[in-house]
Amino acid sequence: MTSLDKPTTEETSADTSADDARAVTEAALFEAFGGVRGMVETVLPGLLFVSIYTVNKNLHMSALAALGVALVMVVVRLARRDTVKHAFSGVFGVGFGVVFAMMTGNAKDFYLPGMLYTLGLAVAYIVTAMAGVPLIGLMLGPVFKENLSWRTRNPGRKKAYTKASWAWGLILLAKCAILFPLYWWADTTQLGWVLVALKIPPFLLAVYLTWVFLAKAPPPIDVFAEMEAEERAEEERKDAAAEEGEGAPAGRHRRS
Repeated sequence: MTSLDKPTTEETSADTSADDARAVTEAALFEAFGGVRGMVETVLPGLLFVSIYTVNKNLHMSALAALGVALVMVVVRLARRDTVKHAFSGVFGVGFGVVFAMMTGNAKDFYLPGMLYTLGLAVAYIVTAMAGVPLIGLMLGPVFKENLSWRTRNPGRKKAYTKASWAWGLILLAKCAILFPLYWWADTTQLGWVLVALKIPPFLLAVYLTWVFLAKAPPPIDVFAEMEAEERAEEERKDAAAEEGEGAPAGRHRRS
């Protein structure tokens, strides 16, 4: 290999920085969206509901089983002192579905609150992207320790967050375009199995596109590190001023 073929130190460091940025992005997305366990907690209650209802057509048994498994997952997380936000969101979603289905007596209404939430979330992604405050940026900014610095100080990341929000919004809208007609025309078991099948693939596609956009974007500005650096600098200035104040009287005494 000639000297021209060998990678330079700058190229190696650039590749390392890019790999580190991708790793940080992957870890942040994994944390923000709950990872494999979060996906299981999202899918399992609905899967249990439609499985039981397919067998015995018993709305009460299906609904209570779904709610029960959601509560068990919360208890397990609490016992292990894990983050419970994904499990709690699942309990609330299942709880609303159970209440709605029990009130109307229509088993398909178990899925309606979740479908309406998905539609509302899709609209929120698109509206915030159009307004220049993409929802993905609001969600991931604290995870990357950049808060809202991307809005004014990092236009490349703002562009990436905007693209990601558009991707999430359009993917969720496409999902709603499939589910809502089924809500009106299909029976409960057909709607339930399609909904379970559509839980993970659209989510993974949206997460993947978010990773692609952010991996190509400039690195985040760590505003927490900046604040800590400012605090240290302020403390050093105070210490220096105190030392100067202590040294001044001694100098005047020697001159006298």
